[in-house]
Amino acid sequence: MQLVDAGRAALRAVALLAVVALAGCGALPPRGDAPQTTALPPSPDSPLVRLAQASLPGPDLSGFRLLPMGYYSLDARVELARRATRSLDLQYYHIHSDRTGHLLLRNVRDAALRGVRVRLLVDDLYTVGGDALFLGLAAFPNVEVRLFNPFCCGRDGIGAKYVASLFDIRRLNRRMHNKLFLADSAIAVVGGRNIADEYFMRSTTDNFVDLDALIVGAVVPQLGKIFDTYWNSPHVHPVQAIVATGLDATGLQRQFDRLVDDGDPMMEVALPPVDILGYGPVSEDFDGGRLGLHWGRASAFADSPDKVVAESDEMARSMSVSMSVMDLVTAAQREVVLSSPYFVPGTMGVQAFGELRRRDVKVTILTNSLAANDEPLVHTGYARYREALLRVGVDLYELSPTRVQRNQRLHWPGASLGRLHAKLAVVDRKFVFVGSMNLDPRSAGKNTELGIVVESPELAKEVLRVIHISKLQSAYRLQFGADGRSLAWATMDDDKEVLLDTEPDTSLFLRVQNLLLAPFVPEQQL
Repeated sequence: MQLVDAGRAALRAVALLAVVALAGCGALPPRGDAPQTTALPPSPDSPLVRLAQASLPGPDLSGFRLLPMGYYSLDARVELARRATRSLDLQYYHIHSDRTGHLLLRNVRDAALRGVRVRLLVDDLYTVGGDALFLGLAAFPNVEVRLFNPFCCGRDGIGAKYVASLFDIRRLNRRMHNKLFLADSAIAVVGGRNIADEYFMRSTTDNFVDLDALIVGAVVPQLGKIFDTYWNSPHVHPVQAIVATGLDATGLQRQFDRLVDDGDPMMEVALPPVDILGYGPVSEDFDGGRLGLHWGRASAFADSPDKVVAESDEMARSMSVSMSVMDLVTAAQREVVLSSPYFVPGTMGVQAFGELRRRDVKVTILTNSLAANDEPLVHTGYARYREALLRVGVDLYELSPTRVQRNQRLHWPGASLGRLHAKLAVVDRKFVFVGSMNLDPRSAGKNTELGIVVESPELAKEVLRVIHISKLQSAYRLQFGADGRSLAWATMDDDKEVLLDTEPDTSLFLRVQNLLLAPFVPEQQL
């Protein structure tokens, strides 16, 4: 027994030494050459600038085209990359080295080879497996790639990244969740989508129901300034300063070319004739010389990049986009409709929604069911508040992954599971929020976020149509069962109401697992 105990002690000592050795790698290397640059001014020589100006009815207005279908949303980005002549500024939480990431970055490379200035900013959490992609792109002329809030080392896995930086967890637990695509400082795409197959209906296993907006007009320069603030932040490092390589620029370029060019049958985007709103591809408008858009007055806002070094969650929340959105929601006079895939309202959120109901403001919330949530533990934070939300009069809907598959209006690919990812708010059928922010503690107190608020009844009507398609055809409505205490999930099948008394589409194992883990999940980390 003493030998066994000694062996365990030795193993613990070796493990501790290994952790300390890895943690010793935790200091970031010098930033290297990271000159400050700003968005290029729109040039009348750019076809995209001329197109935006030709479509604009007034200097104070901004125009919006919703992109609710993944196929069309990816096609819009690819078309913008192909038509840009001056600049491409891209900011994303996650760009995956898969077919979609390769397709988009191939077109970005081609733009750089035409002389377009490219600035690509990526959060460093999910860059695992993508270092060759980002280093390779950065090796081309006219391209800079920078990593936000980078890890020092351990780049073979997310766990290894954190183990290698154990003494820097507070900083590294705060990430840049923004999503922004800006072409020629004239046309932008903003919304919830990262760059990976599952965000554009190209995955064979899981896909997200999401929404972006293509944007022109007065709000676009605001987006350019937001990008510049992040790009020039001290929390951003050139990828070459973080990722080591033994290849020269030519070798990196060849490696990149092999990744994005070789033998992929899904390099192009297969488009259905129209999307769920009845629109064709935006390329038709590009070719026609005028964009069909909904117009309104808009403001863009984002958290400060310094949020990642806030000394407390309270300080971080004071910088948060969430505050602006909740101010808009709590000022509602008639109706609030929200879509949030990760929804953890907390006690204060329940109180705020309860106050709205006391003022006779209708509140409808669409979120993920347990089966649809790709982060099941987040569901535990939401589930704590379901009964309280129902009691104050909130209408709750939970997306069903199997019902999404049967929703023919979505052109859903194969048998892949459907998950909600759209972050939207419509207030009084007049004000619209679209952006990257979830209604959860992580968006408020950990991650940075970006969003736009628009005053446009016409745009609000279309956003409500998109939400209602999922709410009515792909979701269950929560209510109390016959005993007035237990939960029930209601839906209509073949014009008959069906009531379920357990979490739909889930296994007993998943339900029990979440039930057992729920007391131990720290809500502020969700």
